[in-house]
Amino acid sequence: MFEQLANIGERRRQLEEMLSDPAVIADNVQFRATAKEHAHVARLHELYSGYSKAQQDLEDNRLMLQEETDAEMIELAKADNAALKEQIAHFEQELRIALLPRDPNDDKNILLEIRAGTGGNEAALFASDLFRMYSRYAEEKGWKVEILSSNPIGIGGFKEIIALISGEQVYSRLKYESGVHRVQRVPETEAQGRIHTSAVTVAVLPEAEEVEVDIAPNELKFDVFRSSGPGGQSVNTTDSAVRVTHLPTGLVVICQDEKSQHKNKAKALQVLRARLLDKMQQEQQAEMSANRKSQVGSGDRSERIRTYNFPQNRLTDHRINLTVYQLDSVMLGKLEEVIDPLAVHYQTEALKAAQ
Repeated sequence: MFEQLANIGERRRQLEEMLSDPAVIADNVQFRATAKEHAHVARLHELYSGYSKAQQDLEDNRLMLQEETDAEMIELAKADNAALKEQIAHFEQELRIALLPRDPNDDKNILLEIRAGTGGNEAALFASDLFRMYSRYAEEKGWKVEILSSNPIGIGGFKEIIALISGEQVYSRLKYESGVHRVQRVPETEAQGRIHTSAVTVAVLPEAEEVEVDIAPNELKFDVFRSSGPGGQSVNTTDSAVRVTHLPTGLVVICQDEKSQHKNKAKALQVLRARLLDKMQQEQQAEMSANRKSQVGSGDRSERIRTYNFPQNRLTDHRINLTVYQLDSVMLGKLEEVIDPLAVHYQTEALKAAQ
């Protein structure tokens, strides 16, 4: 299975030379692609080197045991063999995962779209809480969060908020967050102390580059109007808000957070490109396989993926039957305890499908 890795060290050396080549450095597209391949190849090389060394050490021990007569040395060698076999099994598993077909979006930045669903103001407040949770997780990972569009309500929530999260491996970490997030808690506005159930939808879209989505100018319709805030009041005296409609698909994006019409237009097109790329990929995946979920994780945004029960401090991810009783910590951005098991689950499913 690992025959293809025999020359991985040479490929790593070639990529390192390319990254030092002035011609490659001057070409942003080629440099980014080379850097991404180098990171992947370097990871494979390190794993394969560890695997090969453990295999060689095991063989050396086997030869030594054929000639060794000292009982104590034999026991030490046998104990060492047991540890080496565990190492080899670990490296084999990691290599199998690393050699799986890579999701081409894993290295991309994302557009995070959070929308209030059923539950009125309480859903809008929870949308704000989820955005804060993802923002804190992004901060811990060293990622950058930029709000592209928002529709706030007067009490601190959002009917909708769209943000660009940029950094290393953002999509690979957050791609399993798409779906319906249900919250059970006592609303701040509830005098009787009754638990309400509300829902918020989350969409994680890989950021699209212009070369990936070709949009002809005649396919777009632009409208400009004055920005409005909570309650509908105008927050700007100029027509700075932008609504862009993609005529072939009917997709509509509105951006009004910036005071500049030019900036709002640029952000609207950024969101539109991501939605069009996501639409294209969803259609391709649906055509390619009826088992799309096992290949790309849970991308169905109508699926209830998670419940946040505040009275019991409990979070449940329904896709993998995961329950943790540290909801307060999760809401502060400590998402690894949820994201890591999801990643392992879908990697395991992919390995099964590849066998």
